[in-house]
Amino acid sequence: MNYEQKVLRDMEKWKLELSSKPNMFKRLSKNTQNKVNSFIPEKVHHFITESIKKMVQATLAGSNITTKKRDDIESLTLEEKEKLVLEKLDKFKRTAAAEGAGTGAGGILLGLADFPLLLSIKIKFLFEACSLYGFDPKKYEERLFLLYIFQLAFSSEEHRKEVLTIIENWENEVEDRKELDWRTLQQEYRDFLDLVKLFQMVPGFGAVVGAYANFNLLDQLGKTAMNCYRMRIMNKTRNSVVDPKS
Repeated sequence: MNYEQKVLRDMEKWKLELSSKPNMFKRLSKNTQNKVNSFIPEKVHHFITESIKKMVQATLAGSNITTKKRDDIESLTLEEKEKLVLEKLDKFKRTAAAEGAGTGAGGILLGLADFPLLLSIKIKFLFEACSLYGFDPKKYEERLFLLYIFQLAFSSEEHRKEVLTIIENWENEVEDRKELDWRTLQQEYRDFLDLVKLFQMVPGFGAVVGAYANFNLLDQLGKTAMNCYRMRIMNKTRNSVVDPKS
């Protein structure tokens, strides 16, 4: 079995895991969160949405400056690219774990600081992955693609199905996806993290939870990003075989 065949097998296994039905605990948790959200005034939802939107946009802008498309990547095989991605992911996981331990040790106040810090680490990793797979992170459509990867990694099972379909057909979808649904992004992300971040705010105990949670959140993001870019590369290769002019 060559590397591309292994990638295809792993990618199909990952897609099956994404499409699996949520267990009873997750369904109850999501229903509870939806109920709570329905009681929150619309003005509050709007404020949270705009806050997260500005936070993400600021992080995107900062990462865009520090990450550039690498011309030397084009000559590498997929296996060589992914070796670089895994090395980069390992560094980001350790950074996220250290950040989570530090903010978790401080209780509620420092626990709140973890949100923007961890967000910046996640977005920065996505920019690095984009560059290492040979795409240009300065292009608007590539930054938009990063946010769909982000949603796929940190959303409910129901929303993931919709996002996965968009990512699987990205070349056909991109023209219709110029604007992002920020409300859905912030609500799915917030609901996904609620329980973990609640425990992280417990002084002392929060340091262990923060380190473990942040490490695994970056691991999940890394796995999602790799499979999303694999899909794009495989689709591009498949289309090139069908139409040699493309």
